[in-house]
Amino acid sequence: MPHTEKKHRIIFIDLMRAFAVFQMVQGHTIDTLLADNFRNFDNPIYALWYFTRGLTAPIFMFTAGTVFIYLFRLVNKPFSENPRVIKGIKRGLLLIFLGYLIRYPTWTIFDFSQVSDYLMGVFLGVDVLHLIGFGLLALLTLLYLSEKFNLNDYITFSIAALIIFLVSPYFFSLDWNSFLPQALAGYFYTGTGSPFPFFPWAGYVIAGGVLGAHLAKHPLVFKSSKFSVALAVMGLAFIIVSMVIDYISNLNGTERVVNSAAINLVFFRVGFVLVLNAVVSYISLKADSIPKIIMLIGRNTLLIYAVHLIALYGSAWNPGLYNWIGKTFNGVQAAISAVVMFGLMILMVLLFNKFKIKNKQLVT
Repeated sequence: MPHTEKKHRIIFIDLMRAFAVFQMVQGHTIDTLLADNFRNFDNPIYALWYFTRGLTAPIFMFTAGTVFIYLFRLVNKPFSENPRVIKGIKRGLLLIFLGYLIRYPTWTIFDFSQVSDYLMGVFLGVDVLHLIGFGLLALLTLLYLSEKFNLNDYITFSIAALIIFLVSPYFFSLDWNSFLPQALAGYFYTGTGSPFPFFPWAGYVIAGGVLGAHLAKHPLVFKSSKFSVALAVMGLAFIIVSMVIDYISNLNGTERVVNSAAINLVFFRVGFVLVLNAVVSYISLKADSIPKIIMLIGRNTLLIYAVHLIALYGSAWNPGLYNWIGKTFNGVQAAISAVVMFGLMILMVLLFNKFKIKNKQLVT
C-alpha cells in the first residue's frame, strides 16, 4: 500500500534554495580569485559582500533542515514505517562520504606516504557536506525520540538547536585535539581547521526543522501574509536578543570573542535567516509558479556543490583554478567570473536533467 504524502509546492522554499546555491557559488568563486589588495573593508561593496557571505552557510543549512523535515512529516506513518527514514540515512551517509571524497588527499588512493600534514588536515576537516549529513542523521534521531517519548517536534528541535548553540562557545574553548583523534576533534571546534564543525553549525540544520514541521502541519499556511509577518517578528526578536547580548557584554567589559560559536553571532544569523524567509515568502505570495530552472537548481544542489568546488579548489586528481589563477583578479574580473561560474552550473543542471529524461525514455 503506498504511503500517504501530499505535497504543496512551496515556492518561497524553492527560491531560498536557489538563492543559497547562488550565494555559495559566487562566494566561493570570488573568494578564490579576488586578489588580497582588493579585500578592503573600507570599500562598501566588498564589506557588503563579506557580510552576506557569512550568512550563506546558515541559510543553506537552515533550508536543508526545513526541506528534510517538511518532506518527512508529510508522510503520515510511524517512524519505523516511514520510507523517508531509510532515504534520510542514505542521504546523510552519502553526504558524509562525498565530503571526504572531495577532500581526498592523494590520487594514489591507498598510499599516504607523500601526503603532507596540511593536506591530511584538509582531508579530516569537517565541511558543509559532512555537517549537513550528520545534521540529517541528528534530525532522524530527534524524530525517533519525539515519537518514542510523545514529544512535540517544535519543542524537540528548538531545545536541541538551543543546546548545540549554547554549548558551542564552551566547546570552542577546549583543545579537543589533545585528547581526541584529529578526525573526531574536528567535529567539535575549528581548532583542527574544520570550516563547519557540528558545534554550532548543526544547530542551524535542526532549527530549520522547526519551520519544516510547521509547514507540514499547516500545509497552506505559507499562502497567508500572517505567516510572513510571524517569521519576520521571530527573526527580529532573535536579532534584538543578539544586540542585547552585545550591549550587556560591552557594559560588563567582557572581551568580545568573534567566531562562529559566539552566541550573539549565532542568534543574529538565525534572526537574519528568519527575516529573509519572511521577505521571500511575502514576495512569492501571489506567485503560482516559478521558472523550472529554479526548481532544478534546488534539486541538484549536491551536484552543483561538488562540481564547482572541484573546479575551483581542485582535488587529488585535478589542480583547480586556485592553483592556476588564485587571488589574481580585480573586483570586476572576480565578479564576472562568479557570473560565468554560476552560468556554467545552470547549463550543467539543464544538460543533466535533459539526459535523465532521455535516459528514462530509453529505459521505458
